[in-house]
This record gives sequence, C-alpha cells and structure tokens, in this order.
Amino acid sequence: MKLLVVGGGGREHAIIKKLRENPDVSEIYALPGNGGIAADAVCIPEIGAKDIDGIVNFAKSKRVDFAVVAPDDPLALGCVDRLHKAGIPCFGPDAKAARIESSKVFAKNLMRKYGIPTAAYRVFTNPESALQYLETATFPIVLKADGLALGKGVLIAQNLQEARDAVRTLMQDRVFGAAGDEIVIEEFLTGPEVSVLAFTDGKTIVPMISSMDHKRVGDGDTGLNTGGMGTVAPNPYYTPEIAQSCMDTIFLPTLDAMRKEGCPFKGCLYFGLMLTPGGAKVIEYNCRFGDPETQVVLPLLKTDLLTIMRAVENETLSEISVEWSEDCAACVILASGGYPERYETGKPITFTTPLPSNVTCYHAGDKDSHGQLVTSGGRVLGLTAVAPTLREALRDAYQAADTISFEGKYLRHDIGRRALQAGMR
Repeated sequence: MKLLVVGGGGREHAIIKKLRENPDVSEIYALPGNGGIAADAVCIPEIGAKDIDGIVNFAKSKRVDFAVVAPDDPLALGCVDRLHKAGIPCFGPDAKAARIESSKVFAKNLMRKYGIPTAAYRVFTNPESALQYLETATFPIVLKADGLALGKGVLIAQNLQEARDAVRTLMQDRVFGAAGDEIVIEEFLTGPEVSVLAFTDGKTIVPMISSMDHKRVGDGDTGLNTGGMGTVAPNPYYTPEIAQSCMDTIFLPTLDAMRKEGCPFKGCLYFGLMLTPGGAKVIEYNCRFGDPETQVVLPLLKTDLLTIMRAVENETLSEISVEWSEDCAACVILASGGYPERYETGKPITFTTPLPSNVTCYHAGDKDSHGQLVTSGGRVLGLTAVAPTLREALRDAYQAADTISFEGKYLRHDIGRRALQAGMR
C-alpha cells in the first residue's frame, strides 16, 4: 500500500513510524515532511500542509491508497473533503467536524447546548464589549482566540490589567490574525490537566492511553505557553473511575452532539480535560492527534495503527480490539533557545552516540542542509523513552537528550515530576 501523511512535525513522524510497522505498507509520502522524517518516508518539501490542491494532485498522481491528514490547518481547510472527492480514503475529520477545534465559539456553544461540562464563558466580537465585561470579572481569567493560533491563542490573565492587555493582543494588535476576530472569555478552572486522544468513527469511540502535557516553557510550569515541552503517559490522575465518568459525561455526549449537529466526527478527537473539584471538565477539543502527546501515546499502542485508521474510515471501529502496552512513556522536547518567541535556526545538530533501543528520536523542526541536519523550528526534536516505570523512562529520555547537541539547545528539566509526585513509579 502507498500511504500519504500530511504534515511535517514530531506528531507526523510518530504517526509515520507507527504506520511503517504494517508489512503491507510499501511507501509512505510525507507532505512536506522534514529532514529527519526523510529517513522513514519520502518527503515532498515543495508541497506544504496547507496546499490542498497540491496535496490532492500529488495523491492522485501517485495513486495513493490511504491518506492521513494530521495537522489542524489542512483539516479546517477541507483537505479530507477534497481527498474523499478524489476517491482517496483517508483518516481525519471533514471541515465541518474540524470546527470543533477551528472555532472555540462553536465548541463552547456545542458544550452549552448539549450539557457537556466546561468552564462558564462569554463570547465577544469587539474589544469594547470585552473590556467592559472585564471590569466586573473575577480573576484569574482565561481569554481564547476563536480560531487556530498554533496552540498559542490562549492567554491567562491574573488581574484586570493583564486581561486588558490580552484583549489588545488578540483583538486589536491581531497577533494571531483573524483567529482573534472573536474571542472567548471563560472562568479559570483549577485541578490536574489530562490529555485524552480517542479514535472514533462517528459512532464508536476508543480512548487512547491518557497523557500529561507540559505547556509552559520553563521549569516549574513557568513562562509562556508553548506547543508543549514534553509529555508522559499514562497520566496518574486519570483513574479508571474518572475515565468511566468522562466516557459517560463527555466523550459519548460529544459524539452524539456532533451527529445531531449534522457533522459527525471521524478521526482522532482530542479531549483536553481539567479534573476540577466538581468533576472533569473540557478545556478544549482538538480535531487531530496532539503534539507532543502523540509521541508518548503511539509507542504504547500494540494494535496496528493502519488497521485502526482504516476501521475509522470504514466506520467499523467497533469490530476491532485496540490493545495497549502496560509500560510508561516519557517525551522530552529539545527546543531552540528563545522559543516560543524569537529564536535562530540553521544550527547544525550533532548526534554523539546511537540511541538505546527503547528510545526514539522524533524530528519536529529540522531540515537537511547539504547532508547535515540543521534546526528549522522552535521545537526541534522529541526524545521518547518507553520503560516499565515512568522513572526509568524519564531517566532514559534525559540521558538520550544529553547525547544530542545544537547551538542554543533548550529543554525543561522537570518533565514528569508532577506525575512522580502523584505516585507513579
């Protein structure tokens, strides 16, 4: 089989590595891919993830048997719709269903309409009314751009002045462009955060292993929000009892709500949850695999990924059994100094020793420059280790990180600390 994976980051590399395990796969194309992904797939750097015409024409010309659309932008732009129209089976939601991520307003209104637990909120379409509302708000408070903003369109304000600055950033300075034309202002929730990815064919939903993301750039969860500086799986706060409650009050109701709204969701549905004193609540939905959650979840998957994805496409997910390893996984992100703000690229990457068999390097932001891998993004590499205990996985991931160098290399040194403090071995 010939496969096509849209995207070029660490998440896509993790997906590609897992798809390669299927013996029927003869070729995988990555559009655009990156320098490190080129070791596992044929990269087509001239076709970007948002070049929908280019993606469809390439898939047709290569007679691709199955496509995986991984990033949010092409999903929101209707890449799956276009591939289906061209007769190419693929994994991922259509544009109408992708609104669950591409519009925070759509998602919040959906939860309100169908009684899915989430933070109380208000929607604003102009800065004046938002600023007026803030005069009577309780702090801290959360402000979110309605549209896609590379995972950075969420601002937490500790006081009125910070909230005013956030409105200016989102709606007046338009730092995230049209994503800030509408904003959601919602109550600040407290409690452990949990990420749960789930396979769903629109009727059946199969949650994956839970994970814990580390969004802040600095140790101790300090500094700016990023796309994620590391992850561990499973998440110790996500007990079987909480998992069942989430299935009953969040996962199945969300699937039902999307069907009733005429946009059934097929693909990977991401639930960002907060385990509040009043129970689990949805912080956000994503319409695709999370990054870097994918890098710790997929290594624990025992069932063939392509088989699952084809069952999702064919709406036969209920007919297969999805099995998981009982091991733990930890991912440590190596980033460019200055990320998530300004950073330099083009720095040569040096791998001093081969990685141990239980550690995988996922390439997120690098490219090939005359036979040398160099940095090309903010998050450059993800080192994922799998081991019987989280403590061992973290040890191995950090030891592997020490064997890789590039100018300005930055990483957090406390990935998994909260999980260990919560009782994980």
